[in-house]
Amino acid sequence: MRIRRRRSKVIKVGNVKLGGNNPVVIQSMAKTFTSDLVATVREIKELQKAGCQIVRLAVRNNKDAMALGKIKQCISIPLVADIHFDKNLAIKAIQSGVDKIRLNPGNIYKKNEVKEIAQAAGKAHIPIRVGVNSGSITRYPLLNNRYPKDMAQTMVRCTLDYIKLLEGTGFDDIVVSLKASDIFTTIKANQMIAERCNYPLHLGMTATGPTFIGIVKSAMVMGRLLSEGIGDTIRISLTDRAVQEVNIAYNILEALGLSNSRPGIISCPTCGRCEVDLIRLVKELDKRLSANSYQLSALPPKVAVMGCVVNGPGEARAADLGVAFGKKDGLLFRKGKAIRKIPFSKCVDVLLKELNKCVSLSRYNNSNYK
Repeated sequence: MRIRRRRSKVIKVGNVKLGGNNPVVIQSMAKTFTSDLVATVREIKELQKAGCQIVRLAVRNNKDAMALGKIKQCISIPLVADIHFDKNLAIKAIQSGVDKIRLNPGNIYKKNEVKEIAQAAGKAHIPIRVGVNSGSITRYPLLNNRYPKDMAQTMVRCTLDYIKLLEGTGFDDIVVSLKASDIFTTIKANQMIAERCNYPLHLGMTATGPTFIGIVKSAMVMGRLLSEGIGDTIRISLTDRAVQEVNIAYNILEALGLSNSRPGIISCPTCGRCEVDLIRLVKELDKRLSANSYQLSALPPKVAVMGCVVNGPGEARAADLGVAFGKKDGLLFRKGKAIRKIPFSKCVDVLLKELNKCVSLSRYNNSNYK
């Protein structure tokens, strides 16, 4: 099954395109103090190595704003300035050469201030993200009594008002995000806004909690929305290292067939029938695949690694490449055909060699492994 993506306006963030037919883009946010140039650049480069395509930085004060230009010179992925409360910081960030700014309607909402920022962004030819969060929306002065009590509807109404405010200045280079800490509120708000505007949508949840439950919540929200074709760029927010956010984002896109970054792994959970250390093997295969950079022109190939004769042969046959283990050796399958037996100790090397052929064929033929 292929996901039918929502068609949205194409917006450029540096050299990265959001919306339209473009792939879903992975973002993250540095967790350093932006004014700490060395630490911030180091973290951004770690994020880029992990696969982050756009990075956002908190701009708390003039010291942070002054560092943006220097940071921009040291990195090669688009840089987004996260602005709250102070419109002057937005102007300074734009002047420093950032590729996009994020504004929060909950704390920058005065018409004259929004107009000034929009004019500066328009002159610099960079987009603005309207970033609505449930935790800060209550500060939005236009709420009063004319907004519904339902939080999702309130977030949508606030977003549409802010879009109208920007469009009223002649600015329409806009990206939109609606984030809440509640799963159902986030899903509903994004479903509603997807029907009411054609701007690219930045998906995410906010304040997701400890790492493991944060991953679960994020996967539930992203899986639901992305499977409906909603979402052009994602950021997984975790109380953890930023690199972990990028890794989880890739895993979600890979599971949905929305990432051509690397081959996908299908593996069994193991049980008392498994007579090899399949857990160790799969971890090694995943680690070595993650260390490689793949840019496939078609759907990524699937490799099945199975531990017993119950479901193993079937899953291995159904994948592009597969191995089903018995007592010691595994039976290697390629496109449904049994090829030969391979020893457990050589399995990862053999699979990687076969997958490299698969990647080459995908690049050359613009089709899956044959």
